[in-house]
Amino acid sequence: MSKIDPIYVGKDATSKMLEYVAAHNLNRFALIADTNTYAALGEHVEKALKDKGYEVHSVVLEGDHIHTDEHQVVQVLIRAPLGPCTFIAVGSGTITDITRFCSHRSGREFIGMPTAPSVDGFTSIGAPIILAGVKTTIVCQPPLAVFADLDTLCNAPQELVAAGFGDMIGKITSLADWNLGRILWDEPFDTAIEARSRVAIDSVMSQSDAIGHRSEPGIRALMDALIESGLCMLDFGATRPASGAEHHASHYWEMKRLREGRDSMLHGAQVGYALTLVAKQYARIRAIDRTEMMNRLEAATLPNRDKEIEQIRAGYQDMAPKIIIEQGPFLNLTEADYDQLKRRIADNWDEIQRIAQTVPEPSVIIDALRKAGGPADYEALGLDADEVPLGFRYGHFLRNRFTVVKLSRVLDVPID
Repeated sequence: MSKIDPIYVGKDATSKMLEYVAAHNLNRFALIADTNTYAALGEHVEKALKDKGYEVHSVVLEGDHIHTDEHQVVQVLIRAPLGPCTFIAVGSGTITDITRFCSHRSGREFIGMPTAPSVDGFTSIGAPIILAGVKTTIVCQPPLAVFADLDTLCNAPQELVAAGFGDMIGKITSLADWNLGRILWDEPFDTAIEARSRVAIDSVMSQSDAIGHRSEPGIRALMDALIESGLCMLDFGATRPASGAEHHASHYWEMKRLREGRDSMLHGAQVGYALTLVAKQYARIRAIDRTEMMNRLEAATLPNRDKEIEQIRAGYQDMAPKIIIEQGPFLNLTEADYDQLKRRIADNWDEIQRIAQTVPEPSVIIDALRKAGGPADYEALGLDADEVPLGFRYGHFLRNRFTVVKLSRVLDVPID
């Protein structure tokens, strides 16, 4: 079970945090924030700690667009105090991941104080860091405790709230893809964690209007679900329950834009839009009957390894060597391996159809995103029309995971 205690979402979270540090004899802190989150909550937390006589070293990262990359990690490691201390992450996903990584690598622990319900990583062990241009999830550590101030969360910018909604409902296809990986690629699976994730998704989908209006019940439901998703990753020991083709596309768009010196959109906003496209792909799978499936499998041939590597180099350029290593299990399939994969698809077609039925129609997802105040088309997201298909052409290479994109490639189902 998870070992984060307590996880508090409610009024006056700072007072709850003060009670915690006093009870655990913590007295020296590195508070990590950016200029926005410092103004929203960090300055208040800093003053509250100092008023109690604690030593606080605040590291406030500056800039309009803070990314979880080597530059920001080095900034924190240089400016944080030496010696024993407890890190406090006052911010949303980026600040939490930077703090998670830096505290872990310096042998110290951290407390999470989210300022927006924008991501599901507050309680997870993974820190997605952009290293040499490649978004890599590094296993680090969960927080000691989480104190989420409800008033601060409700006052967070709407775009951050909508991003959290998009990230959370993205688990719809994460779970579907995880199930494909279970039956077709022997990926580790946990039915209890899947069930917990579905409950969290359903609770958020039912509150899309309230979340869009940033009401207390809606924001609490969203934050609770995001926390639960993070705990599912923590308990499973990997991000697989919460990341599928929708996340791979989002990661690729982000990496491409950063490589080109352009700002990326919020992670959850990209995931929400990608979800609509992955849902369309599952709808195409549902439309294939057994006869058509068998005909498609009969025509399927093992992808040419050299051409696959060419694709990776075209999509990832200097980052390609790392991606080629990650894709080794797929690139190194033999004819016999590929035939076995095709047999698995045929033998499990009824189960594949059942999995596809768990994904709503794209129109349902688009309606929910709009109710929550998030972008549901590429123009609102800030993507160019020709960038959209690249998320699925190249994104699936990022991870050694089986998704509906991999299935569609075997069955030669169009992907857009």
